[in-house]
Amino acid sequence: MKKTEDMEVKNDLIEAVKTKMTFAELGVNEQLVKSVTELGYTHATEIQERSIPVLISGTKDFIGLAQTGTGKTAAFGLPLIQLIKAADKHPQALVVCPTRELCMQIVNEINLFKKHVAGVQVLAVYGGTSIGMQIRDLKRGVQIVVATPGRLIDLIERKAINLEQIEYVVLDEADEMLNMGFQDDIEFILKNTPNRESIWLFSATMPAEIRKVSKRYMKEPVEVTIGKVNATNKSIDHQYYVTSAQHRYETLKRIIDFNPGIYGIIFTRTKADAQDVAARLTREGYDIDAIHGDLTQQQRDRVMGQFRDKTLQLLIATDVAARGIDVKGITHVINYELPDDVEVYTHRSGRTGRAGSQGICISIVHARESYRLRQIENINKSTFHKLDIPSGKDVCRKQFFHVMDKLMSTDVSHGDYETYVPMLAEKFADMTKEEILKRVAALEFNRFLAYYENAADLNIRAAEKGRRDVGGMQDRNRERGRNEYSDRRSGGDRGESRDRGADRGDRGADRGDRGDGRGRSANRASAGATRLFVNLGTKDGFYKASFLQFVLDMSDLKKEVLGKIDMRDMNSWIEIESGSAKKMISALDGKSYKGRRIRMNDADSGGPRGFNKNEG
Repeated sequence: MKKTEDMEVKNDLIEAVKTKMTFAELGVNEQLVKSVTELGYTHATEIQERSIPVLISGTKDFIGLAQTGTGKTAAFGLPLIQLIKAADKHPQALVVCPTRELCMQIVNEINLFKKHVAGVQVLAVYGGTSIGMQIRDLKRGVQIVVATPGRLIDLIERKAINLEQIEYVVLDEADEMLNMGFQDDIEFILKNTPNRESIWLFSATMPAEIRKVSKRYMKEPVEVTIGKVNATNKSIDHQYYVTSAQHRYETLKRIIDFNPGIYGIIFTRTKADAQDVAARLTREGYDIDAIHGDLTQQQRDRVMGQFRDKTLQLLIATDVAARGIDVKGITHVINYELPDDVEVYTHRSGRTGRAGSQGICISIVHARESYRLRQIENINKSTFHKLDIPSGKDVCRKQFFHVMDKLMSTDVSHGDYETYVPMLAEKFADMTKEEILKRVAALEFNRFLAYYENAADLNIRAAEKGRRDVGGMQDRNRERGRNEYSDRRSGGDRGESRDRGADRGDRGADRGDRGDGRGRSANRASAGATRLFVNLGTKDGFYKASFLQFVLDMSDLKKEVLGKIDMRDMNSWIEIESGSAKKMISALDGKSYKGRRIRMNDADSGGPRGFNKNEG
């Protein structure tokens, strides 16, 4: 654990050695230089080089604008430790940050920096844990308090913490705190630190709200900008894929499969989307979980712990839930949908490409969203690269070589494998090397090949788009002509005519969805097969491929036993070999999906076919 923490701080301390200045040359004292040197670094990053000399004076307000992952914690942490009076056992410095995760990370890094400094105590203060224990720790005497706004205000109102002796206030990830609605809280905290010497504000972007706070509470601050304000990290490759709305999930799945070594975060707009995508990917065998506003702190900690340990390969998050998350080694950020705000895109993409490493930010967009990409490009001074969605064969080829690479890199130096080699040689004596290799590949790969065997092209091609546009225009013209003709005959209002037509269409659709013996879904199954009814449909987020995978996973049956699948909004009909029908009914009937009880039965047995009375 200690080695992991040390490595994380090493990565945070340096973006890249761009200068020749050492920490000693910046004015950092001997004890702190020793700690930093033991972590493996003597040269400062650009934000550290330009901020440390200002902050060590302790008397100047400061604004530092730099992307996350550039070493900001060391930029303010080293000066804070140097300025603290260890003999005074009361809070002298206050660091305010948006989330529990960032709070804990800052405390961890400051503890490593102060390894050779005696008497300095640091305390993390955040919600979701016992406030009584935090109050007891405060009474024991600490000099640096790192806090989230909500819990800090709770302590202030309980008079459990006295901020009148605070000399230094650090606002870390200030833009994220304002995006999360903490502006009033920040102003309340600043009003309760009347004797401070200075405010140090660190942010990735500079929205108007931060500018207002700085003008109100800071006196002639020294402002340092690393790179351009709102500019995205140059270590990030910005890519996008264009697909239709109904293929968004399948496109995401294909992107994940095309990047077998992916370790990333998938951003969704809403917690419902986060839950839905996570549930669907989990059912299909991916190591994935979601964080969103409905999770308790304990659940959130569990998910984040698994993601940091890489037990989870992917994390699905909403923007609010992801605020302040800082996880090392993230290779990809995927925007399941583009955010509305350009600054939100900057924060999302900033989760990868940190500490000088390369990262990829992928966006899945609809054809009509291209203008928003141009907007982000213009504001962030970045370039987006359009890529084709990989074909099924492309994915299979990529996965195949990944499996072969794993096979070649497998460590066989540990263990007495030589003992088993003669037995293996005897077992495979009648097989050629090529046959053995084929079987190894099939063992890892058969299900994958079957899934992508007839995979559709998910790209929106220019010709196809043109046909849709022309066809849509023709349809609209025909509809307009019919409406005008109807209006001339009836003398009625055109809008009223359209409404009546829509009502008729809705009623017709309702009749088609009932499965009451009059629609196509009422046809009996072919010979040797049974037709099953199930009260799940497209409104549950399924399309044919994902629905097929769901019923196979639930029933543990093979794809070969299934025939036609007829999906409607609320119901579906599945044709299945008669010998497997009971097993599927037993596996699904009575189970729950998203809080709904699944109802499955023989559609031709005379039982209910389109309505589950238990659902009301």
